Formats: sequence, C-alpha cells, structure tokens
Amino acid sequence: MPESPTRTRRDIGRYVSDTLRDRYFEACDAVFAMGAPVRSETDVETGFGTTHVYRYGPDDPAAASRTPVVLIHGAGGCSAQWYPNTPALSAERPVYALDTPGDAGRSVHREPMWQPERAAQWMDEVLDGLGLDRVHLVGSSYGGWLVINQVHRRPGRIASVTALDPGGLEKVGLRFFAWVFAGLFATSAPKALRPRLASWLEQPVLAVPELRTMIRAGVRAFRIRRPAPLPLTDAELGEIRTPFYLIMGKRSLLVHPQRQLERVPRVIPGARAEVIAATGHGPQIDHPDLVNTRMLGFMDDIDSLNPAMDRGPVGA
Repeated sequence: MPESPTRTRRDIGRYVSDTLRDRYFEACDAVFAMGAPVRSETDVETGFGTTHVYRYGPDDPAAASRTPVVLIHGAGGCSAQWYPNTPALSAERPVYALDTPGDAGRSVHREPMWQPERAAQWMDEVLDGLGLDRVHLVGSSYGGWLVINQVHRRPGRIASVTALDPGGLEKVGLRFFAWVFAGLFATSAPKALRPRLASWLEQPVLAVPELRTMIRAGVRAFRIRRPAPLPLTDAELGEIRTPFYLIMGKRSLLVHPQRQLERVPRVIPGARAEVIAATGHGPQIDHPDLVNTRMLGFMDDIDSLNPAMDRGPVGA
C-alpha cells in the first residue's frame, strides 16, 4: 500500500511521507559533507518541539573557549546551507547550527512559533538547553528575521547579531516570491543551461549539484505552514542596543539594499551595514571567503571591547 502523509495540525510544518523525508536527509548529508566536519549532534526539547543542533568546533583549545557562533538558516532549508561558512567560522570559534522547527530539517515541530514572542521564546529555550549564556547570532533570510526579532525582544544572551540579506526589514514582496518560483522551475532545466540561469537568477543552487538536489528534495518532502514575518518598524529597530551587522546582496529581491544601507545605521545606534556586489539573496554562498572574513572580523571587534566575556561553554 502507498504511504499516507502523517496527520498533523494545519499550522505545523510536516513531511509528506517518511520515504521523501529520508531522501531529503540523504541529500542534506551530501551538502553537509562539503562543509566542516560536524563534531556532534544533539536534540534540545522546547515548548515548540525538538530542535536538532549541529556542533562544529576548532581544534585549538584557546579558540574553543571563545564566544560561540549560532547559525540560523533560511526558510525551507536546514543547517546544511551553511556548508560554505562552517570551515572558516569553526576554525576560530565553536559553532552551533540550529534546524528551525517548521522548516525542512531534523527538528520536530509541535507548536506554532511564527509569532514574534513565541519565536524569541523558542530560541531562548534552545540556547538555555545548550548551556550558552553569550553568543554571536548569525541568520540568513527568514533566519535573519529570527535573529533580529531575538535581539529586539530577548537580547540578554546576545553578544552580536549578523543578519544576511534578512527578512524582518521590509514586507516580503511579489518580486521575491516570483524569484523563488523561477528558481525552483529552473532546477528542472537542462544541465547545460543551469550555469547561465544561476547567474541570471542569482541562484547558486542551480550551479551546485548537491544544493540543487537538496532543494528539489526538500520542496517535494516538506510543507511549511506559517505566514511571512512582518517587518520591524523604525521604532522597534531603534530599541536595539546590541552590536548589529547587516550584509545584503546588491541585487537582492528580498530587501532594497540602498534603502536599508541608509536606514539601518540611522535607526539602530552603532549598526554596520554593507552591500556585497555580484550577488543577490545569498552573499554568504556566492562570496563565502569575503563574508566569512567580515563576520569574524566583526565578532573579533565586539569581543575585543569585552575580552573577559569572550568565552563560552563548549556545550553539547
């Protein structure tokens, strides 16, 4: 008999079937293999479900004691998307990558957490479960909204935030959704056309076979059940006092880069903002060496101001 989809609430993300889920996990593992080796994996129980966490770490004991980095991926994906970044980041600091419940990954989603206060509570519970009392948060796309929301609502543990072409700054427009659907359609294009389409659409997924396979498998396997996040107002952003670094792609379709380049440093005291040329929505994938260097430099600058606090438990 054919498998029937797992019955879950309509507001909870779910896998269509165990078979498609397992195929997706295989594709994810192929992408993970292109990054730094995972030191350990753990599951953290929260009020919203089980959060699966990947830990990476440096070999140098001194680096292992530094303030860790926590990575939050974008919508529809999992922590494998950080493969271009984990080698450089984990050479300098402990790194934890969280699979967000409600997205395709190894976390288990049980309660909705798209509401801003619930999202902040979820992340606080995960960090508490990992024993992390001070972290550098990095988020991409939807994960960018999660980290901006966190530092606005519950900044106590946060040493800094780096938001990579994030949600949460502008209302998600039709041009972004059109770009997403065009990219998904292009994954079925003939192999010879994919490099040209990858350049034209600013879709690195098309040029990396392992990424293309993972994205296609995820779209087939998982159903997201949440609305797009609402942007934070100038007043809300203006309440942020945690060191803040915004990195955007020059041809981003999620935000208007020049608008946010002016806005964010104006409304968030001391914030940095930068636009990376020759990329769209994935600066950390298109230009990993540059973005990794900038992120680590930013974290080093922050920690140099508080050297006694530049340490964190190795964790799970």
